[in-house]
Amino acid sequence: MAQGTGSINSDYKDWEWSDDAGERARLLQSPSVETLPKSAESQGNSLGATSALGAVFIVVNAALGAGLLNFPAAFSMAGGVAAGITLQMCMLIFIIGGLVILAYCSQASNERTYQEVVWAVCGKVPGVLCEVAIAVYTFGTCIAFLIIIGDQEDKIIAALVKEPEEAGGSRWYMDRKFTISITAFLLILPLSIPKEIGFQKYASSLSVIGTWYVTAIIIIKYIWPDKELVPVEIPTSPSTWTAVFNAMPTICFGFQCHVSSVPVFNSMKQPEVKTWGAVVTAAMVIALFVYTGTGVCGFLTFGAGVEQDVLMSYPSNDIPVALARAFIILCVLTSYPILHFCGRAVLEGLWLRYTGVTVEEDVVRERRRRLLQTISWFLLTLLLALFIPDIGKVISVIGGLAACFIFVFPGLCLIQAKLSEIQETRAISWWAQVSYGVFMVTLGAFIFGQTTANAIFLDLTA
Repeated sequence: MAQGTGSINSDYKDWEWSDDAGERARLLQSPSVETLPKSAESQGNSLGATSALGAVFIVVNAALGAGLLNFPAAFSMAGGVAAGITLQMCMLIFIIGGLVILAYCSQASNERTYQEVVWAVCGKVPGVLCEVAIAVYTFGTCIAFLIIIGDQEDKIIAALVKEPEEAGGSRWYMDRKFTISITAFLLILPLSIPKEIGFQKYASSLSVIGTWYVTAIIIIKYIWPDKELVPVEIPTSPSTWTAVFNAMPTICFGFQCHVSSVPVFNSMKQPEVKTWGAVVTAAMVIALFVYTGTGVCGFLTFGAGVEQDVLMSYPSNDIPVALARAFIILCVLTSYPILHFCGRAVLEGLWLRYTGVTVEEDVVRERRRRLLQTISWFLLTLLLALFIPDIGKVISVIGGLAACFIFVFPGLCLIQAKLSEIQETRAISWWAQVSYGVFMVTLGAFIFGQTTANAIFLDLTA
């Protein structure tokens, strides 16, 4: 993409509600990335320390996560292996395109985080909507994490006490609501209160190990299935032509690494759009193989009867699967505080913009507000997780929001970036890029509307 001759929205400054407008929002970045402050950039020292290969693994880490547990069910909803893989391949083109667009707009606007790029390129209203979407997305993901904890603990406890699975709720200490609550209060809440999170890099490494192990176990269990496994029906086509769209939220949720991508791009030794295109293509292909391996093997093992959380389909007494459950719990326990940290940073940024108060003037109140925000966030997510036992319902909602981060906001950024270029004539490539941006916005809005409406409809008819 050609670089415009003028800075984006430089004549309006409509995103600057206060002098400190972006300071708190800058906290929202990839846990594995250390970026330089803008003051360093102004002195000409804007190069990061991340190599292209390192950036590939960081992006893969940002994409892979607990969402892979839902991929076998997504293949079932899509109507089989062929439909699921085709849908992934088609969406991957736009997923990679969105990542390249964000890097281009980050370079053009000189901003270093996702929401700041949207603010700078698209203006105040899309910027606020983006920050609100990030807050809601992280909130919903935290709910999903707590549900995953409950799912896995049910199976692990049943195996430890050697109770039949159907009798899992017969004792008070095996009650799902009790196990989720005690785990959340003892482990998650203390990790969520601090202002900074120092274990982010270790948590990222743990997540990578856990997700790869889960994928390996699901593939191995398909190749060498248990003798007790009963043959199941394997759908080969969707039940209706619209059913394939029900798999989109899971795919969007799984591949959504766009919010973390801008800091990763700016942390590179050579932050160039062309290099970044190769980085994200390699990263998304790796993520595609992991998700496809999990989705295909999990779906072919259990067919149409696969659970929304695929690990729930395996028996409690399976030792390798029990270890996978333990890995997932550890990943979720460390990921919840990071997601909460990101959501809290966005809410803090919105609050400071609204009040016009700088960080330096608000130190005392910040501590009190942080404690109130953390406790409120924690209790609300816990309460919702206790009464929403199905992870698929949460992913169907936040997957629609993920489509906004993948399609809508990058598309808007591309359109606005191209419109802001000062050119005497509009070349065919210019029109092609604007048309591509319009198509991305339209596709993202469709996915968001369809999945959200479907999730509401299913809840009302359940």
